[in-house]
Amino acid sequence: MSGKCSTMNLRAFILFLTGLLLLPAAHAQIPGAPQNIRALIEAETNSPAPGDTVTVAIIMDPKPGWHDYWLNPGDAGTPLELEWQLPPGVTAGPIRAPVPETLVVSGFMNHIYKDTHAFLIDLKIPANARAGQRLDIKADARWSACTDIVCVPEGSSLSFPLTVGNGAVTQSQRARFDVWRAALPVALDRQATYEINGKRISVAIPYPKSAAAEKVWLFAYTENVMRYSAPQSARRTGDWLVVTSEIDKPSGGQIDGLLRFGDAQGLKVRAMPGAVPVGGDAVSVLGSDAAPDSGVTFGWILSFSVLGGLFLNLMPCVFPILGLKALAIAKAGGEERQARRDSLAYTAGIILSCLALGALMLALRAGGEEIGWAFQLQDPAIVLLLLLLMVAITANLAGLFEVGGIGAGDQLTRQGGIAGSFWTGVLAAVVATPCTGPFMAAAMGAALLLPVAQALLIFAGLGLGLALPFLAIAYIPALRSRMPKPGPWMNNFRKLMAVPMALTALALLWLLAQLVGTSGWLVGGIAATLLLAGIIIVVRRKAPIWSILAIALAVFAGGYVALGRLPPPNSRSEAKLDGEVFSEQKLAALRAEGKPVFLYFTADWCVTCKVNEAAAIDREETGKAFAKAGIVTLVGDYTRRDPAITRFLAKHGRSGVPLYLYYPKGGEAQILPQVLTVDMLTEIAK
Repeated sequence: MSGKCSTMNLRAFILFLTGLLLLPAAHAQIPGAPQNIRALIEAETNSPAPGDTVTVAIIMDPKPGWHDYWLNPGDAGTPLELEWQLPPGVTAGPIRAPVPETLVVSGFMNHIYKDTHAFLIDLKIPANARAGQRLDIKADARWSACTDIVCVPEGSSLSFPLTVGNGAVTQSQRARFDVWRAALPVALDRQATYEINGKRISVAIPYPKSAAAEKVWLFAYTENVMRYSAPQSARRTGDWLVVTSEIDKPSGGQIDGLLRFGDAQGLKVRAMPGAVPVGGDAVSVLGSDAAPDSGVTFGWILSFSVLGGLFLNLMPCVFPILGLKALAIAKAGGEERQARRDSLAYTAGIILSCLALGALMLALRAGGEEIGWAFQLQDPAIVLLLLLLMVAITANLAGLFEVGGIGAGDQLTRQGGIAGSFWTGVLAAVVATPCTGPFMAAAMGAALLLPVAQALLIFAGLGLGLALPFLAIAYIPALRSRMPKPGPWMNNFRKLMAVPMALTALALLWLLAQLVGTSGWLVGGIAATLLLAGIIIVVRRKAPIWSILAIALAVFAGGYVALGRLPPPNSRSEAKLDGEVFSEQKLAALRAEGKPVFLYFTADWCVTCKVNEAAAIDREETGKAFAKAGIVTLVGDYTRRDPAITRFLAKHGRSGVPLYLYYPKGGEAQILPQVLTVDMLTEIAK
């Protein structure tokens, strides 16, 4: 592409891209929206005889570019889940799934289906069924519908009637089901063996040397034994086919799997520890069919980080900082050179801060610390430091004192303006970390799994997105010309901005109390009062402005000592919605009992969490719907650092909160959107 894009073209592109990316999420939230994978149900015969077994097909028809998952989905996704409502005496067997394909996205291995396919289930008709008796078969089906970029939970209520008869099957229906059966793997007649050597696992599969074998891949049905995304190699030695890969968690027991070979043919494999033959000739593996972990995919993740940063500008925790920057731009009076220079300094401050926070988080995680995004807000000392900074900025905006690096007064020199823009960017990055918004979850989760260089690019992209509005104003004259001219309004607007900044300081004071207990109110309140008193004394005595910094450091030192002497607070805040405190053991116990579970992770410093709790979770309608459906609520409080929660979040590709999960009765987790509504929560309770 050459030449300059017009403002209209740029605006149209941004709107198109945003709408394109938001479309699947919208489908996931609107009941009755068109589904990306259509599900149908049909029986091989609609007139089974008493005592017969009738095969039922759940036919899945994905739209182009979409896919669903095998029984073991791999590193991501959820398989088809069925909740049957059957007449008395009718029983349903296990789901039989066709041979899957592989798909690698950002280092995650997925076991998928992208073309029309069918899952088969056998229904046993009771022997005492009467001829002419009607049997209404119903199943509530749930699955994940995904592209290479986004996933949405989908479901459908499937039903059809059977009438007990003579068990006749039409020729056309028999042929149709024979096609579905041909796609299923067949059971191997002999047992396989496996050996584990360090981090490698080799599985020896009985396979006649006369039979052709190419494009081999071993799908592990037993979870968490083989590392799904690890490369595989295969060799033939006599009547054995040996597949070697990387172990995830050592196992000393039985391992079930599926050997794919040739053109989607499959064998069910059951392996036990035993000898594995050595030597042999190499066999091709399925690598050519696996989607590469390409730069395009990383480009999408990077785009998510930029868009996530852009949407952060709409979050309430960032708004006061935007007021500071708006004053600086207005002060420039539309002067192009100064506006661009200040915006670049602002951008540099944001990006460098995001890189520093990201690098520190990655370094701490590499050292064994279980932490996630916004980890610094789990440290009472850092929260106290931010509280004092916000108090000082509030006093500055209210006009108690002037300082070039923070204020927006008329005495700013050009050099001071650049410094002010840079430190405003630093401040914007720091206060934005408690916030989360659209697109951020996927980007931040991927950053924890990518190589360090790519992970840092994700953090830099977040900062770039946060700075984009002011870069656009600086470099698009049409936008800059619409900025108000300097005038008396600036002083009034500046004082008005002191109000949200003061509210931010109060929020930090409240967070300090959540971290260290009720004594946090006392420590934080005294520290803020001493700092304000010091600022007033410095201003009245016309002492050097750096005296404020000295006072702030002294107050922080005293507060730090006081925090260290406080007794440890309670380990958790009380859960709302009559919820129970989260633990993996509690979750496993509830699921074993067959109870539906709503699990959410929150933190007192997470603005999005608090909005969702007020608007959707802690509502009377939600509580009544959950109580009626017997849904148990579990709450994970991430306000203070919790390694167990960090590990659980990482399993779901997240580095921070919020995360909302719904476990239907007997089913796997469904990840709910990051913005909740009452209708959305009451819908899952139906």
